[in-house]
Amino acid sequence: MIQNGPGDAIGRFLTVADAAEVLAVDVETVHDLILSGELPAIRVGERGPWRVERTQLELWIDDQYEATRRRSAWHQGEFANVIELSGLRSGGPRAVD
Repeated sequence: MIQNGPGDAIGRFLTVADAAEVLAVDVETVHDLILSGELPAIRVGERGPWRVERTQLELWIDDQYEATRRRSAWHQGEFANVIELSGLRSGGPRAVD
């Protein structure tokens, strides 16, 4: 396997099973995310296996955190900040407190 850094033996692309393991879900859930277009993936060959680029998986995870943060802010009702909910805040994902 390709080594991208110290102790990193996974490589650039993950199998559906690898992505499922990272997300702690079953393979069918990842497959459904791929087929819906929610999780970017490529197919190796015309009918070959799906592969998820590790960086795309990390971006998808970050997007899920941001969507959860916005939903939480929305449900705070009158205290919700419209600019915050619009996704226009600068600085990217919020650091963990």
